[in-house]
Amino acid sequence: MTVRADPYPPRSPDPPAPPIMRQRWTAVTYLHWPVPTEAIARLLPPGLDVDTHEGQAWVGLVPFVMRDVAARVGPPLPWLSHFCETNVRTYVVGPRGPGVWFCSLDAARLLPVATALTAFRLPYRWARMAAARRGDELRFWTRRRWPGPRGARSLVGVREGERVEPDALDRFHTNRWALYTVDRAGRLLHLPVDHDAWPLRAGTLTHLRDDLVEAAGIPRPTTPPRVRVGGDVRVVAGRPRVVAGGTRSLA
Repeated sequence: MTVRADPYPPRSPDPPAPPIMRQRWTAVTYLHWPVPTEAIARLLPPGLDVDTHEGQAWVGLVPFVMRDVAARVGPPLPWLSHFCETNVRTYVVGPRGPGVWFCSLDAARLLPVATALTAFRLPYRWARMAAARRGDELRFWTRRRWPGPRGARSLVGVREGERVEPDALDRFHTNRWALYTVDRAGRLLHLPVDHDAWPLRAGTLTHLRDDLVEAAGIPRPTTPPRVRVGGDVRVVAGRPRVVAGGTRSLA
């Protein structure tokens, strides 16, 4: 009998060594909707397939607060290392296994946006953003500034609930140890990440008005999202490497 490896293990099977970037994610809020597989497939480059859970594709709207962004050595830079971010993400399988594909990443600091666009070819967008906690409720506001569509907005309000033990769908959404992107030459890149397991809590949606999912080319969801709230997790990222058309480092 062959025992299949867990495709979504609780820790990275191949952590970055050495990491090239360090950061801390706080107040991570996951809103997920099931979406048609073909709506995701048409957004992906060659070399990636839609990853599904029980035959269902998913899109996530994930606002959070980024802190302590720093290179492998040296301290975080004041002001530049602390900002809000909202991601639209989906889930894929590539040559190095499961990973995340970012449809868009809105962030409130222009320099990190420009750096990520140049160095990692990630679809970052500069946005006016804010986050606040009111008792057990988290709220996030986003309004895109550049590039377009300018004025695309998102308002998310979630009330935190009890701590939950991650089920199979939670592990599918959060136990992701890599992201994929594409370089200027159209080559597929794999970028490994590592972090502690998310201390997930249940969440109740209190506010939602969002343009970002639809702006990413995905049909606007018509059903209530699955809501989870993460905690405070330190994340490290490795060097992106070409996985289609070669294996050399991007550097």
